[in-house]
Amino acid sequence: MTNQSNRPNQPPRRGPMGGHGPGGHMMQGGEKAKNFSVTIKRLLAYLKAVKIALLLVLAATIVSTIFSTVSPKILANAANSIQTTIMQRSIYEEIEKNLGSVPTNITGEQIYSMLPESITSGLAENMKEALFKVDFSKGKPGMDFDYIGGILLLCLALYAFSGIFGFVQSFVMAKIAQKTVYNMRNDVDVKLNRLPMKYFDTYTHGEILSRVTNDIDNVSNTLQQSLTQVISAVVTIISVTIMMLSISLILTLITICTLPLIIIITMFVAKRSKKQFKANQQELGNISGHVEEMYTGHKIISAYSHENISIEAFDDINVKLYNAGWKSQFISGLIMPLTNFLNNLGYLLICAVGGVLAINAKIGLGDIIAFTQYSRQFTQPIVQIANIINVLQSTAASAERVFEILDETEEVSDSKNSIELTNPHGAVSFEHVKFGYSDDKILIKDLNVEVKPGQTVAIVGPTGAGKTTLVNLLMRFYELIGGNIKIDGVNITDITRSDLRSLFGMVLQDTWLFNGTIHDNIGYGKDGSTQEQIISASKTSYVDRFVRTLSEGYDTVINEEASNLSQGQKQLLTIARAVLADPAILILDEATSSVDTRTEVLIQKAMNKLMVGRTSFVIAHRLSTIRNADLILVMNHGDIIEHGTHTSLMEQNGFYADLYNSQFAGKSDNIA
Repeated sequence: MTNQSNRPNQPPRRGPMGGHGPGGHMMQGGEKAKNFSVTIKRLLAYLKAVKIALLLVLAATIVSTIFSTVSPKILANAANSIQTTIMQRSIYEEIEKNLGSVPTNITGEQIYSMLPESITSGLAENMKEALFKVDFSKGKPGMDFDYIGGILLLCLALYAFSGIFGFVQSFVMAKIAQKTVYNMRNDVDVKLNRLPMKYFDTYTHGEILSRVTNDIDNVSNTLQQSLTQVISAVVTIISVTIMMLSISLILTLITICTLPLIIIITMFVAKRSKKQFKANQQELGNISGHVEEMYTGHKIISAYSHENISIEAFDDINVKLYNAGWKSQFISGLIMPLTNFLNNLGYLLICAVGGVLAINAKIGLGDIIAFTQYSRQFTQPIVQIANIINVLQSTAASAERVFEILDETEEVSDSKNSIELTNPHGAVSFEHVKFGYSDDKILIKDLNVEVKPGQTVAIVGPTGAGKTTLVNLLMRFYELIGGNIKIDGVNITDITRSDLRSLFGMVLQDTWLFNGTIHDNIGYGKDGSTQEQIISASKTSYVDRFVRTLSEGYDTVINEEASNLSQGQKQLLTIARAVLADPAILILDEATSSVDTRTEVLIQKAMNKLMVGRTSFVIAHRLSTIRNADLILVMNHGDIIEHGTHTSLMEQNGFYADLYNSQFAGKSDNIA
């Protein structure tokens, strides 16, 4: 049995089962999106699954926009009719005043020739045209209410249909957005289940949760709100431009002249807001991670009176989040007032030039009214697109963080020709095992261990010696760099991870219980377990006796932190869970180090029952508890420096003997 390695730098974060994983890492706030266009294209690729519904949204948006766009032009006819009638009535009254009466058998042109030059010289061209159209046979001209009423009813119908299609658009788009995000969440969930354990050692829980919740929600909001706005804005710009050109080329050119300025302002502001949006999302992840960590470690924080340190850390992150938040919102918020200012300048020019054109009878008053509405409609979608561009900066930052998860390197796939151990005996062998958390920092260089079925193997050594790493490798939480680990002669890489891990039962120093009944927590060890099996496992592990004293018995609900049970009771529950699972191999991370002596004896008895007939790996902290182990592996710096029974190791008077004696001499600062 040989093993050689150099001691690596110990990584700072806790790994699975309480061991050490690779160093913690957090994205630096304020990073720019690596590739904005690629991220957006990738995000839009999710819409391929709902392309039919998207086409329906597109059609509904086009119809709704066109109906609302043509309405001002139609209303202009009503305004022009009113204007013409008013002008005709003014002329009629002026003629009646000058001639005393208006003949009924005369045309407008004849009346014009009869008027004195003092009057005709002051008539504008549009007034002359109005005069020529007057039908004097009907007396004083009156309002054509039938014509005006028909126009109003038509516009009402157009607005109603526009609203109906707008509702269809919103309804379908809501489904598209939720379906798209549903698929994205599923992809992330599947991906997380395929990621190696080192990924979860690299990022804090809060950082991962922020990506799965906050960032995906941000994408959802953008899809649901901004996508339809983009479609509507594009259709509006095209249709409004056509309608404006049908009224006046000159006024249309004036309106379009404001576009370059709006685009320049938008690009200028968007460029500066991108960094702040990225920082905002990053700090949101940081604060989520901090709160989650502080909440779960509340007792430890209070015990060491580190509340002020925790608050200071929170305040520091919160200030960064505040700064990034207000800067991103303030900078992006500048677009609206700046574009509105340019829009109002264009509006003033349109009114001035339009007034001149109306006086010269180039266009009617109704056309001016319609054009001013179109000018508003023309710039509004441009402002929307400008705002959406800023929203897309935030969305791209969020989507990129989600895609980073989807792009992570997955676990090595299970073998297609996997082998199933139908009747495992529990023989385990480590053959020339080589491992390191990175290629340049090798923790284990050449590990060779043979464990026979039913043996109890204790693993001892100082903190960071590699005890937990050995067990992590056994369960394929990490992949080997070299060598093999075999169970009953079968390489663990030839067994699916699910089948491999079903061979193991674990009782860890840090208990894990979920919010549910005691019955459900024990039953977690085996799917489909019956009440009788759960009670039998509980009796074997000395759980039944204290459960019977509870008012609700096995239906007692364990709260989220399991604070309504003592530490010893929680450990006994995890042992009951392992008993129910009936594994071939046990992994025991000393579960008695944080309980009183009487409870320790009870837990030790339960574990002894559980270990009967099973191969057991015991990560030992109290060396007095593993004196009867069949094999003791003494690890230091990733090496197995000694091995043997307790008696043989004590006779060697080496490293193990020093560790063992130091516990009884009060020198426990050197042991795990």
